[in-house]
Formats: sequence, C-alpha cells, structure tokens
Amino acid sequence: MKLVKLGISFSRLQGLFKLASIIFLLIVILAPNDLKSQSFGDLGSIKVDLLTDQQIEDLLIKAEGLGVSQDRLIALARQRGMLPAEHAKFERRVIQVSNVRLRREKREESSAEALRKTQRFGSDNLFESITGRDSLGYELNDLEKKIFGYSIFHNKPLDFSPNLNMPTPKNYILGPGDEVIINIYGATTDSFKEIITPDGKINMKFIGLIHIGGLSVDAAISSLTGKLGSYYSGLRGNNPNTFLSLTVGNVRTIKVNIVGEVKSPGTYSLPSMSTVFNALYAAGGPTTNGTFRHIQVYRSGKLVTEVDTYPFLTKGDDSANVRLEDNDVILTRPISNRVEVIGATRIQGLFEMRPQETFEDLIYFSGGFNELAYTEMVTVTRVGDEMKTVETLDKALQQQFFPRDGDIFTIGEIQDRFSNRVQIQGPVIRPGQYELTEGLTVSQLIKKAGGLQGDAFLSRATLYRTSENFTLKAASIDLGAILEGQADDLPLQNEDLLSIVSIFDLREEYSVEVSGEVNKAGNYPYAENMTIGDLLIRAGGLKESAANSIIEIARRVSNDNSGKIASIITFPVNNNLSIADEEREIILSPFDHVFVRKSPGYQEQKLVTIEGEVNYPGEYALDIVTMRISDLVKRAGGLNQFAYAKGATLLRRTEYYEPKPEEEIRLDKLTDLQANTLRKDAENIESEKKILERVDANVTKGKEALLMSELNRSDDELLEEARTERLIRTGAVKEKEMKAKEAELVGINLGEIIRNPGSPYDLILKDGDLLTIPKELQTVRLRGEVLYPTTTRYETGKGLKGYIGNAGGFSEVASRKRSYVVYANGEVKRTKRFFGFRFYPQIEPGAEIIVPLAPARRPISIQEIVGLSTSLLTLYLLVNSQVLRN
Repeated sequence: MKLVKLGISFSRLQGLFKLASIIFLLIVILAPNDLKSQSFGDLGSIKVDLLTDQQIEDLLIKAEGLGVSQDRLIALARQRGMLPAEHAKFERRVIQVSNVRLRREKREESSAEALRKTQRFGSDNLFESITGRDSLGYELNDLEKKIFGYSIFHNKPLDFSPNLNMPTPKNYILGPGDEVIINIYGATTDSFKEIITPDGKINMKFIGLIHIGGLSVDAAISSLTGKLGSYYSGLRGNNPNTFLSLTVGNVRTIKVNIVGEVKSPGTYSLPSMSTVFNALYAAGGPTTNGTFRHIQVYRSGKLVTEVDTYPFLTKGDDSANVRLEDNDVILTRPISNRVEVIGATRIQGLFEMRPQETFEDLIYFSGGFNELAYTEMVTVTRVGDEMKTVETLDKALQQQFFPRDGDIFTIGEIQDRFSNRVQIQGPVIRPGQYELTEGLTVSQLIKKAGGLQGDAFLSRATLYRTSENFTLKAASIDLGAILEGQADDLPLQNEDLLSIVSIFDLREEYSVEVSGEVNKAGNYPYAENMTIGDLLIRAGGLKESAANSIIEIARRVSNDNSGKIASIITFPVNNNLSIADEEREIILSPFDHVFVRKSPGYQEQKLVTIEGEVNYPGEYALDIVTMRISDLVKRAGGLNQFAYAKGATLLRRTEYYEPKPEEEIRLDKLTDLQANTLRKDAENIESEKKILERVDANVTKGKEALLMSELNRSDDELLEEARTERLIRTGAVKEKEMKAKEAELVGINLGEIIRNPGSPYDLILKDGDLLTIPKELQTVRLRGEVLYPTTTRYETGKGLKGYIGNAGGFSEVASRKRSYVVYANGEVKRTKRFFGFRFYPQIEPGAEIIVPLAPARRPISIQEIVGLSTSLLTLYLLVNSQVLRN
C-alpha cells in the first residue's frame, strides 16, 4: 500500500483519526452557546406533552436525512438543555413514534412530507419541527412584500402538499416504484398488490410478468383485462360478468430538477402525484427576479407546458398546475416586464405583464379601483432611453395602453370635498350633514333637522361660508326674525355651516353648594324657586352633629361698590334637627353656598388603645378632652405583676397620618350594619327588611361615591401613590418605613406618671394614641458598626463598653463618640465627652445600643501637603523678618 511506502503505519493512522475526533468533539462542546443554539435550537423550554406525534415524526425524518441516529438524536436533546424530566418523556415518545412508523411499513419517499423533506434538510436547526421554527416562514422584506404572488410560496398554511388520499387519476402515468392494487370483482373475485419493477413490469402470482410501466391507468386496465382474460373468462366478451379495477397504493418518488430564478434550485425527490406548484413550493418559489408567468416545464428535452400563476392567484384557476413526471425540468426565467401600481387600488405592488395585456388587465390583477379612486385620469411614469417621462391616461386611452417594463402607475383619489353639502349644529333635533337642494334656505334646513330645541338662542346665529379662495366668512343672522318672517330667509350655498347656540352656552352654569354637617355635601344644579329645604333634602338631610347649630347662606353680591363680598343669611337648627317653616322656604339664588355648622357641644367618640401588661387591655373612648395617660391606666385596671413600666411606649400619629376618607368610614359602618341586620337562623321581620332596603341602597350609593372620589383624584396624588408603590416594590424603601412616618414614638416615664398623676410627665392623650406596656425585658440589642451585631442577655451594672465587647468590639469604621442608646420607652441618650473623657449612657433592660458609621475621611494629597508646607514656610519667614526688624 502507498501508506506503507510513505512510512505511515495503519495503527498510526488510527491514532491520528482518533485524535482528530477528540479535537472535533472538544470544538463542538466548547463552541459558543449562541452558535450551538443556531445549530440545534435551545430546548430548555420544550414541554414534551404538548408535542404532537407528527412533530416527533418530522424530527425523526429530518434526523435520518442528516445522518443522525435515533440514539444520537436523544443524546443531542439532552445536550441542548432539555430538562431531565422532559428528556425522559422525549426518549419514550421517540421510541414509540419510531415503532409506529416501522409497523406502518410506509416508505419515506411516499409520504406527503417528502415534498418538504429536501427543504427541511437544508435547514441547520435539527429540532425546528418541535421548536416551531421553519425556514419557509421567515419575514418577507419590503421588496418581497410588494411582488404580487410572492407570499403564496412562503405561506405555511398553504403548502401545496399533494393529496395522496384521492382516487388515482385515469391519466396518471404508472412507473417504477408505484404500488398497484388490482381487484377482480363480479362473478369471480381476486386481488393483487404489486410493485412496478425498474423495467416497468409487475410479477403476478400464477400469471407472470406483465408490462404496465409508462401506461396511463386507463391504458393499464385495458392491457390487464386483455392479458388476464385467459385466466378469468368472465372478463372477455361483449357481456362480461367479471370486471377489473386498478388503483395506486403507495406512490413512487420522482426526481425533479428545478433551475433558474428560484430560492433553492436543485434536484428534488417528490411524490409522483406532485405538480408544478408542489415543486415550486419545495424550492421556495421564484426569487425577486424570477417570473411568475413564464415558468416552463421540460420533459425529455422538450417544452411540455408554460405555467402562469396569475389565473390561480386571481381566479383560483389551477388548470396550468400540471402533474410532473420523473426527471422533469422546471425552469424559472428572469422577469422581463414588471410594472408597479401605487395608489387607490385594492392591491398595490409589483405586477408582471404579458406583451398583449393592457392597463385594464393590470387593474384586474390589482383587484380593481377602490371606492376613493379617481378613474378619469391615471399617471404613468415611464423609463425612456435617456430620461424618465410622465404620461397621462384618460378613460379612453386606458383600454388601449400597453404597460412596459419599469412603468409606475399612480392612481389618485377623488377630492376630500363635497359638492352638495350643508351642515347644521347646535340645539336642533337632528344636527349633522344635509343635502343641498335647489333653493334651500336657513328655515328649510332647520325644518329638515327636525326643528329647534327649547334652549335655542334665537337672537343670533352664525352662518359660516367657504369662499372660492377657501377663506372662511362668518355672517350673523337673527334666527328669530327669520323664523317669524320678519327678515329675509337666506339661501344656502355648498359647504355652508349654520351654527346655533344654546342659551346655556352663553352663561355660567347655575348651581348651589352645600357643605358642613350634611350627609352628601357638594354642588347641586340650581332650579328656579328652589328653597333651602329642597337643597337639604337633595343633600341627604342633616347629620346629628348639626343639632343646636346654625345654617349660613352666603350669597353673591352684584353692583355693590361698598366692598361687600357676600350677603350672609343666618338661622338656627333646632335640637331635633328641624328648621322653622319660614326659613325652610327661603328661596335660593344661583351660586348660593349653604354652610351647616357643627354643634359646639357635639363630639364624636375618640379612641385610644392600651396594650400589654394591664388587667383590661383594649380600646377606650376619651371621656374628657384632658384625659391623661394615668387615667387610661387606671381605667384599664392598672398594671399587672408582669408589667415593665420603664419599657412603656406611647405611639402617636404624625402629620403624615392619612385617616380613612369620610365616605369610606361611612361605607364601613353601613356594611357592618348590613351584615349584623341579616339573620342567619331565621327570616328577617318586616321592619328589618325595610332597614335592609335602606342600608342596601346607601351601600350602593356609598360605593359609587368612593368610585367617583377615586376617579376624581388629582394627577399629583396618583403619581405620588405610583412612586411610593414603585419604591416599595424595588426595595428602595421598606413598607414599614413608609408606615413609620405616619406615627412616632413619644418617650414617657410611666413609673413617674403613676407616682405623680397630672404631673408634666403625664401627657394628655390624643385620638389614635397607642400605649404599650411590655413584660420585663431580659435582653440588650447591639446594632451598627460592631464586629458582630447581636442581641445579648442583660446584666445588672454592666456598661456600654462591656456590651460592645460581647459583640466583638467596635469595627474599624465605627464612630465611638457618636454611639447612643435607645431605651425601651423610646427615649434616646448619647455618649458625652468631658475633659477628654467619654461618659457612656447607662444600660437598662430592653435597651438598644447603636454605633453609627464614622464619616469618611479623605487622605491629604501630595499637592495639598506641598501647598500647606509652602504656606507655613512663607508665614514663618514673614514673622521672622518682622521680629528681626524690631
């Protein structure tokens, strides 16, 4: 062998091959993830249970085409990130589908998927059938989208797959590889299933070889009837009683060569039932330079047919879609005559024209003119020998004009104007557009519009008219005089607009307002002769807090130069919330503001809460304005034996506290009343049902009021709420910190308060105060710049530095002099200095020691040192010179 002569042993050669294989494997494994993803797809998100058997079978077909074994395919799926649980399912599904394919004994080439097999093999993504990516489904570019018919060969739902589940056409030409099924029926029955051999014959049992290759189905039936007549006598004669049928079972595969301007030219293996469209689809269709109207099919070197796809695209006529035969050649030539249509047609784009076709044919291909097209004239831009030219086609010329390569036809639209329109707007029954009829006048237009509404302002209306130079003119008319016949009834012209205003458009909207102690404060529409009693009823009546108070009416003052702003009317409200009859009948004026004052002696319950080590913890109502902490502790039964008075804290609302809106509080009370009125174990009595009806109605109104208040919130409020939610969501601010702003601790000395009630230590309570009395605490907490922040056991007499030692000592960035202690009751004490000595706060049970971070110190740079030294030296020299002079 030559290898031996070259001095290369066989074992050495094997070693080189093994080394090369290892290097190749390392390259594959270490290849960038994006490269490997492009090659095989990322399978981490695949759910095998959602895959169909057809998708798995497509994957197996492609793997076979790429020379990837079934075991290797399963291994690659794991390598490309398929999750272990999904990979186990995938392996079972692959084996299951593979076994089904084998049991069907279906030849790969006879499958309808053979049409797309070659196209699939051209893709570098092995797993595209299960990841949903398909090379034919890419996004078309702008030029491809413009070409008429281009998308038909890049449309996944329309794949032109040949129908293999149909009766065999009588003109189908049989050939090697076809499986024919021959049935004898009638007086005698028999059946044969044979495959045509490469030399065109079938070998029938007990009969022998019969040549049917190259015959149509009809011709083969005639030939077989004659040949089998000697074996089945019933087939012969003028009145046979036995008959023969032939159908094709599994069709053969044919080779078709597709050349020219197609996406993927080459030789394709297709089912023998395939047509020209099937083949073009498999090859990706014509390119942007390929013809759609002169696709030629050659058979044995001769032109068989020329396919034009436009009849199929425009009329659904597929008569030119001829069936292919083995070794046919499909030639897609470059385009020769393409024009463009722009403007008012149903379809715009690039169209291919035959020499004898006119502009009318082009419009037919483009779907016809649309409803806005101006058809009297079409502009065409044409490429001349040296320059472009523009031609105008009128109606007559359009029928005789032959488009030429490069022509651009622009179809304009009709003017966006009206030739016979007038309009009317304002308080009429049916405002809008109307036809301008001959002699139409202002009064006639109003009559057409159904007449005037009651609020129409008759003294003046405006007639807007468009002049010939498109400037707008306005004319004021006395509408009342025209309608009464006292003024000329003006004739209208095209595009006139009659604008009538309402009397309410000419004045401020009348309203009255009520505020204070009513159930539904707010603005209400004003009505003539409206009384104060009417307004209070509209406002839901008076609240209990209005008893023994007063009502004020503030009325606008006009034509008064004395400086008076409002006229005030005052009258009392009785103890039973009634008003004297003469005052109830006071007639209101537009823009009156009614104030219902709160009774001076009325106070709503204010609640405080006491928690912890007292005998009766819970909520308590303030009985007097000056109720103090000691009073609350006394009402709660005093401290129990476990209470730690030094650790008591008072939590008080700050100015940031936002109470519930009044509407929400009222709705909560109504909802609670509603729930408590409903009986669970018996039916409500009539009086309770009436209460429920009223409560239900008020709950509905309350929800509507809450919704309206939410809708009426200002943009600033909504933005602030969104900003707060975003800060909490991103972790920039903790929700506890946001809520902490609404309340703060007040340092108290409960022991001193109990010993000296009423002393300055004994604070007056406020609504919402929370007094917490803990059990005696046994720990001390350390936070901040210590080596090991911790919570440690309290030891009597132990100082701050001792506890710092329990936490490992100060850190390197600790600010020792700024250390402070927060006591259990909320008081704070810091470290003090006196003559260079530090005095640390005393530690009590429940205290928290906090060591803050020392401020960062910037080191002095070389330049600063040089500058400082220079300044000091200069100062020294100046002082020294003065001393020497003296």
